[in-house]
Amino acid sequence: MPVVTRVTDLIGRTPLFELATTATGTRLLLKLEQFNPTGAAKIRMAREMVLDAERRGLLSSGGHIIESTSGNTGLGLAVVAAERGYRFTAVVDHHACKDKLRAMRAMGAELVFVADEGDDNLATSAREDLAESMAAAQADAYFTEQHNNDANAVGYYAVADELLEDVDRVDILLSAVGTGGSLFGTATRLRQLGCPPHVIGVEPVGSIAFGGPGGPYWQSGTGTPPGATIGTAVDYSLLDEGVKVSDVAAFATARAVAAKLGLMLGGSAGGSVYAGLTRLEEFPAGSTVVTIVCDGGEKYLDTVFDDDWMSDRDLLDGDTEREVLGLLDRYSPARRKQLVEAR
Repeated sequence: MPVVTRVTDLIGRTPLFELATTATGTRLLLKLEQFNPTGAAKIRMAREMVLDAERRGLLSSGGHIIESTSGNTGLGLAVVAAERGYRFTAVVDHHACKDKLRAMRAMGAELVFVADEGDDNLATSAREDLAESMAAAQADAYFTEQHNNDANAVGYYAVADELLEDVDRVDILLSAVGTGGSLFGTATRLRQLGCPPHVIGVEPVGSIAFGGPGGPYWQSGTGTPPGATIGTAVDYSLLDEGVKVSDVAAFATARAVAAKLGLMLGGSAGGSVYAGLTRLEEFPAGSTVVTIVCDGGEKYLDTVFDDDWMSDRDLLDGDTEREVLGLLDRYSPARRKQLVEAR
């Protein structure tokens, strides 16, 4: 890579990690987006939303960006705002990871909370309402509105380009659905490139995007909580399957992968990996299954990887962690290679 002069020049070309392989050659590959600046995929779409607003004349020099965020979009916008000379206000709640909030502040963002200290409930709808009203009240402000912004999905087109530079094809694209941009933007571009994948969206139990009863959940930055509006970035026309994974299973997976491999995954990625591991042998032989890991586990040391926090919320489950460890052993690519060589 050449020497660069902007942090956003470091976005992309994230690695693929082969997590699991079956005896029939089906592989589960992880697109490790934590290797982007800010440690998350969402800096891709944060940059694209700002560039799109500039092209359309919605942001002028010295303008004010406002967004409702659970953390990673805010981190990306904080970087882009700092580079391009904008003010940035993140409308947040205390459900967000504390380290994400601290990092946004460190990069010059103003934080506006919609709930009192100690109230750690997810408040997506309240955040979005406040962000919209704040932007409407200021002549130089622009609400990026990630859930309903076409540039969100476009920001992930490069993920598809990168995937097809590294593998011949993507048969199954299986990933978490929050705003929907990463999954459906990548799927759209894969179709444009002549590689239409089977698309499986994953959301937490309690999220309402794929139907079913709504309820509280702890997976951060993913799903649509009760009372929130499902945004236009969720493109149901591209969705082949929608599945739900509990917080217990998602977090147990993230913890098991960390303990077994030293690879830190965020909680929502844990949900996608759990769905992939438990269904791997159901997919056609020789399939290439890709999961987009939207961020790493280092941001969740005081939640997903903290035994006390997990126990206080009845999320700690040794049996599920052992189940995942068993699947990792069973499908270990290194072990599979050893067996093949032994023959």
